[in-house]
Amino acid sequence: MTASADSASSFVLLHLGSRRFALPASTIAELAPPVHLHAFPHTSAKVCGVIVRRSRIVPVYDASPILIGRRSAAHRFYLIARREFGKTGELSAIPVDGECELVSGELQAAASDDPAYVKGRVAVGDDFVGVLDFEALVSYRQQEPENEAPAVLS
Repeated sequence: MTASADSASSFVLLHLGSRRFALPASTIAELAPPVHLHAFPHTSAKVCGVIVRRSRIVPVYDASPILIGRRSAAHRFYLIARREFGKTGELSAIPVDGECELVSGELQAAASDDPAYVKGRVAVGDDFVGVLDFEALVSYRQQEPENEAPAVLS
């Protein structure tokens, strides 16, 4: 996808900690209120559990360690987005801390030092907010220190 193909697109701004990020509005299914998070034993580091939404099981990915460097303690909502896998897809959620808002703008190119999960930037007032590639974010692997085992959620 090029920046010109996204001209005057809509984006959903989300808050994690004190930082803001954006996702293309076309990928968002809904902003769900806080519901019971069902945790279970697993080995997927980013999956913190599942929620049941509209009779569907939706995996919840905690992206805050990647995006803000720590787990976020308070989650006010679940932002549910569509992920595509070839001809099929699924709904997935990330917990967000604050209100989400819809903004319009032109997708600008990502900065050269942006991580792989940032596909560009959008101007919001005087700031530029990173536009996330949801699929790249949930599949992103952080480098673990060589002498430490990867963290596993319980």
